[in-house]
Amino acid sequence: MIPGVFLNVVPLLLGLFAAQPTVVEQSVTRLVIQDEVVLRVPLLPRPFVPQFEWEEHKGPKCIPIAAIQRAFLTDTQQVDIVLVNHARMRAQLDEDCPALDFYGDFYLQPKDDRICARRDAIQSRMGGSCTIERFKQLIPKFRR
Repeated sequence: MIPGVFLNVVPLLLGLFAAQPTVVEQSVTRLVIQDEVVLRVPLLPRPFVPQFEWEEHKGPKCIPIAAIQRAFLTDTQQVDIVLVNHARMRAQLDEDCPALDFYGDFYLQPKDDRICARRDAIQSRMGGSCTIERFKQLIPKFRR
């Protein structure tokens, strides 16, 4: 091979290896619409085989919105919220709430800089809305 041709191909080869696709993690997106703050929280798929179970303990009344990272839909009546410090909180939804069909993500519309039980609601992209009844702190318990 002619050395000049080889030198022309090297940048192409380096570009192919450098442009490998990577996984882009979604994060909570903050939207401001006519002086109202709306948070879009991405939902992650549930793991197929969980390595541990989650024990529920009494949780806080409110969660700071800056601490919310993502969420898992665990049931039609509850959503597990993953915080920035990797802690998990379970938002238990109101009993008379219709089963929400979350696909992709859901929306929170906080009244201030935190999400509170019995005050704020989770809204699906389909337009349904459910009030958060309470938060439970989740502690991992490894399976044997």
